Order: sequence, then structure tokens, then C-alpha cells
Amino acid sequence: MSNQRNHPRTLFRCRIRLWLPEGDELVVHTRDISDGGVYILIDQQALPAGLGLRLKGQVIDMPIEAPVVDLEVVRIEPEGLGLRFLRDEA
Repeated sequence: MSNQRNHPRTLFRCRIRLWLPEGDELVVHTRDISDGGVYILIDQQALPAGLGLRLKGQVIDMPIEAPVVDLEVVRIEPEGLGLRFLRDEA
């Protein structure tokens, strides 16, 4: 499989709060981040994820409140999920 990444990844571990479409919340850890998205470590049983699932996320434990961002599941692996940052096209 070829590497199709447009942005270099940086190893970065922090906690992120996710809001699922049904309104449930999860707190998970990141593995890495890039300008295009973030990889989260998560038990597949904890999230009924499918490609294209849209979530909201927010880094927690920061000295200031981080923004809430829109995310989309673009990769599913046994140890976690690749999430793409969705940006407003306005």
C-alpha cells in the first residue's frame, strides 16, 4: 500500500474528548497528529465506527479551552482510528 499522506505526522500523545452523532462522549488518547488529521487509540468495541462517520473533538487538559473541531473517520485499524479534520469551505 502506498503512502497517500499529504501532511507529515508528529508523534503527539494527549487526551481528546469525542462527541458521537448520538450525543455520547468518549475520552481517548491520540497517537499522532498532522495538519490534516489525528490518529486516536481506541478499543473498537467502544466506538461503532465506520468510514465516513463524523464526530466532534476537543483536546482536553490544556491551559486554555481548545476549539471543538469536526472530524471524519478515514482509516480503521485494530488499535485505533485515523480521523481527518473537516474544514469550513466558507
